[in-house]
This record gives sequence, C-alpha cells and structure tokens, in this order.
Amino acid sequence: MIGISEIEAAAEQIAGHVVRTPTMDSPGLSALLGAPVTAKLELLQRTGSFKARGATAKLLSLSEAERAAGVVAVSGGNHGIALAVMAAALDVKATVVMPRSAPARAVEIAEAAGASVRLTDDMDGAFALMTRLQQEGLTLVHPFDDPVVIAGQGTVGLEFAADAGELTDVLVSIGGGGLIAGVAAALRARRPGVRVWGVETEGAQAMSEALAAGGPLPVALSSIVSTLCAPSVSQLTYDHVSALVTEVLVVPDREAVRGSLDLADHAKVWAEPAAGCLLPAARQVLERVGDGARLGLVVCGGNATTGDLFAWSRRFGLR
Repeated sequence: MIGISEIEAAAEQIAGHVVRTPTMDSPGLSALLGAPVTAKLELLQRTGSFKARGATAKLLSLSEAERAAGVVAVSGGNHGIALAVMAAALDVKATVVMPRSAPARAVEIAEAAGASVRLTDDMDGAFALMTRLQQEGLTLVHPFDDPVVIAGQGTVGLEFAADAGELTDVLVSIGGGGLIAGVAAALRARRPGVRVWGVETEGAQAMSEALAAGGPLPVALSSIVSTLCAPSVSQLTYDHVSALVTEVLVVPDREAVRGSLDLADHAKVWAEPAAGCLLPAARQVLERVGDGARLGLVVCGGNATTGDLFAWSRRFGLR
C-alpha cells in the first residue's frame, strides 16, 4: 500500500515540473446538485490532465540506463499525452501505444511532442504491444500498475486535502485505478473521516467487476470514454480501492456526456466525459448519504475537443 510518505516525496520531486492546480468552491455546481461542491481542477494541469503527475514522478525516478533505453506506455489518451510531453521536456525518447479508438487529438499531441505513436485495433492489443516493446528493451511507464506513478497521482489528493474546506465525500473517476488509489491514500492520511467514491462508465467497469469478483479480471470494453477503458485493473490498484474506497458507482455514457455539458454550463469548465461522469454519480452519493454532505470532485481532465463533445451530444440526443 502506498503511504503518505511516498506521496509527500513524489510531491517534492515533481514540484516545478507540474502545476499546483486550483481547488475552488463552485456556486454553480452547488446550486445544480443542491449541496456544497468543491472542485479540484486537474483539467488545468500541464498536458490537460492529472496524468502529468505520475508520468513525471516515474520519469524522474529512472536510472540513466533506463532513460537511455527510451520509455514506452499504453494509453487511452491522457497518459500518452502526458508521457510524450513530459519525456520530451526531460530529453527522454518516448513510444506511446494507443488503440484506434483513442481521441485523434491525443495522437496529434503525442506526435507533436516527438513521441513515436503506435496504434492498435483495440485496448487489449495496445497492452499486448506495450508488453512486447518492454520485452524488447524499452522502459515501461505503466499508466497505473506502478507505486511511483500512484504516488505521483496521489499528490492530487495531498493538495486537495490541504486546499479544500470541509468535505464529507470525494468523487474520483476510475480507469485502471491509479488516480483513486493515490488520492484515497492521501485523503485517508490527511482527512480520515472523508468518504472516497469511485466512478466508472458502463462498458469500462474494470474496478467494479474486480470488486464483485474478489480480484482483478479481464473485462469487456464498450464505453465511448476511452480514457477510462482499462482492460483490467491491477492487484495494486484493486488492493487500494478495496481497502480505502466506500463504493464504486457506474453511470451510463450518456450521463457522462451530459455531465460534461453541465460542467460547462454550471462550473464554466470544459471537461471530458471521464470527469463529466462525476456529476450523475454525485447525485447517487447525495441520495445515499442524505443531508449535510459537502462534496469534492476531482475534475481529472479536459482533453476532449469541441468536436468530440458535440458529436457525442448528437449521438445521445443531448442539447
């Protein structure tokens, strides 16, 4: 299990390379949900998502030989962007493997940063190619199954605990589980009374299915939210969530997209559906915990384009 000392060390290590993102009360979201809401705006992070934190922590931890070999990562979008940009900043050659379902903008940004981008037919194929490239000598920067990466993502929770007012419940999106593992570890140490809730979209339910089965297992992927589409969680992230998280909630893709529109309308931020899914989940949390809740939302990323969001809105018949 990742402890607060590892997260504090990661925070010191990555300071100067990443942004301490704003933590802000949101009158608009508070009015929308009927309870006080504080948002941690990781969509304003360097590279547009929290992923810059874990990628930077891992890159800075590498030996000279590991750096010289070049790094490889698999990604549904945001981890690939983060690794490409941060590796270029640290003069490390990067290869990023993505499924063809990954956002075109993510591919463009990774290539523009100088990374070699390899596309596969699906996420399972992307993980398989990543493993092969690692076996051929590249240094793996895993998106979630790495204690250094989790500690880096945990700096989100460290900052949230320091900067937010009183909170009762914090909601965090889950793909492979690196973000929620780190955030939950930080909050358990700094604010032990706060409940942490995970959120997935239907068709990207690796963690909730793992919890139901008693451990990680392969899952079928069908969600449009590619940045949450991990073919399985890891034992490491599973252990953190099973020990530290109150429950993992699952919402439909349509509601995740509606959540992105609501974030634009009511919070004045342009967030991807991986963050939009927090709003319908927040309504579920409020139904369960009753009066007195004070919500914290980790708005994890904003790398969807206007075209992406408009296309999804049309697909689901949303305004």
